[in-house]
Amino acid sequence: MSRMMEEILEQPRVLERALRAELDHARNFKQFCARQNFQLIVLVARGTSDNAALFGRYLMEITTGIPVSLAAPSVHTLYHARLNLRRALVIGISQSGEGTDINLVLQAARRQGACTVGITNERDSAMARLVDEVFLVRAGHQRSVAATKTYTGQLLMLYLLASTLGPKVTLEAVSEIPGHVRQALHLEPEIRELVERYRYMRECAVVARGLNYANAFELSLKLMETCYVVAERFSAADFLHGPIALVERDFPMILFMPPGKAFAEMKRLATRLGKLRAETLAISSAEAKLPPVTRALRIPAFIPELYSPIPYIVPGQLLAALLAEAKGIDPDRPRSLKIVTRTR
Repeated sequence: MSRMMEEILEQPRVLERALRAELDHARNFKQFCARQNFQLIVLVARGTSDNAALFGRYLMEITTGIPVSLAAPSVHTLYHARLNLRRALVIGISQSGEGTDINLVLQAARRQGACTVGITNERDSAMARLVDEVFLVRAGHQRSVAATKTYTGQLLMLYLLASTLGPKVTLEAVSEIPGHVRQALHLEPEIRELVERYRYMRECAVVARGLNYANAFELSLKLMETCYVVAERFSAADFLHGPIALVERDFPMILFMPPGKAFAEMKRLATRLGKLRAETLAISSAEAKLPPVTRALRIPAFIPELYSPIPYIVPGQLLAALLAEAKGIDPDRPRSLKIVTRTR
């Protein structure tokens, strides 16, 4: 079994451990946030953590009403711009906590008046030492180059932070997420059989909308780095504004389709792709009324859309790990990659 697969299977236990350790921290931080009246949230990250940040933007704007910006590190590291970040909460996200450009942004943000928070897996990292507050993912040592348990752990910490900034994310509902992930892992035998269908896939597109949009980015990244598949990612709305022209008969399309506010638009897209005779793989739930699709992976649980992104990425992680195996590629040794990437 690959290290990537081992870390995918660890996720329920990892998430439960992180919750036990950080729930009281979140409750205490909520009291601090109530006194600050933050007017802006800025998220800064790279790579897989940047996909977590994209999720964080949707989650926090939807649940807190506070505008959220995704930072462009080059604004700070190359152009040395001076920003007014008073009354801003700046959140850095990094598995290792050693991303040079992310930490430079956090340092600059503190000088410019922001409150800084780090989400990292490493207690003794540079990030953990320089921020005002640190939320630890507590995923254990990441041995796989392709991040899985640390990605879902970062999303979990973003849920905890959202709960400190508004009432719409509840700790009770967040505490149910590890159980949903455990149920999603039951799809492994089905996916192991399914990947034989995609053994020779060289390109595809991954589409989602709303809260699961970040998962389209994350799954496409996993397919690129572990399976060497050219995987484009799109919002369902953007896909109709041009990229749909690339779809021809049997073109592979992976669709995140949890029940909720984004479902109707994803359903319309799936119907249109069916008319184009695309190869459509839907990731949805057991009770969802899907249009005709080529294949469907159904999570055997009812999960409110707000809490769906963590369990819904799990079938994608399994797909990438098992497809790499089917292709004869070692997902633990993707060419030209290593766990920590340092950029400025």
